[in-house]
Amino acid sequence: MEGRIIKLTGGLYTVQTVQGPIEARPRGLFRHHNQAPKVGDKVLIEGSTITELFERTNDLQRPSIANVDQAFLLNAAANPEFSFNLLDRFLALIESHDVRAVIVVPKIDLLDASQLATLKAQMRYYEPFYDIHYVSTKDPSTFTSLKATLKDKISVLAGQTGAGKSSLLNVIDPNLDLKTGEISKALGRGRHTTRHTQLWPVEGGLLADTPGFSKLTFDHLKPEELPHLFPDFVALSEGCKFRECQHLNEPHCAVKQALQADQILKSRYQNYQILHQELKDVKRY
Repeated sequence: MEGRIIKLTGGLYTVQTVQGPIEARPRGLFRHHNQAPKVGDKVLIEGSTITELFERTNDLQRPSIANVDQAFLLNAAANPEFSFNLLDRFLALIESHDVRAVIVVPKIDLLDASQLATLKAQMRYYEPFYDIHYVSTKDPSTFTSLKATLKDKISVLAGQTGAGKSSLLNVIDPNLDLKTGEISKALGRGRHTTRHTQLWPVEGGLLADTPGFSKLTFDHLKPEELPHLFPDFVALSEGCKFRECQHLNEPHCAVKQALQADQILKSRYQNYQILHQELKDVKRY
């Protein structure tokens, strides 16, 4: 019987099947092949034994989850203040894991009409490359399009501390009934992260909150990989003179030409420069 692993607790897996959830353990053969099933895996199960792992579309280590379709990147409109630097960093991090990023801007009710219009005007630059959803927990109707993106997808949450994850989840699925600070416990985070990871059925899809996408660590990346994580730069790079152009000091760089022509958001390029330098400064052993 086929199924998907939706929970891992201390070596015991919960596999969702057409007959409902089944608790199972992997056969010993996996250890000999240095394999370990993880949450998100599609598997073959016989009785209470996982006998086969199907090929993964992606295999994330931090967070430890497989076959993720998309990450909801939460960047609050206010409280904390909206940060394009954090936005670009998280987008690059999510892209590095070969996961589709969906930008979610909560707390829009904290801005007046003029401030929100200004933010949306700045964010228009990202629209050709990412879906963007502006939401307010005071107006559940703002969540309609966001909820629709969950169907038939495995999704994870990412973003800054204080962006309003628990409030957002309570609107998406009131059955979770999360209080402030309880999201970690409910969605498998906190001090038991390595022992307890879980996907929750929400709006016809599966949703997990995972600590890896909330930590801005780029030690798995090399500087030369960064240009491939900015889809707006990738779209222009065919016009660069050098095939592996880093879009910094190279001559005849299409990205820098677009920047000079105001076709690239200045803050976006500046954040790219900062991150590129940080990756160069990382000591690798």
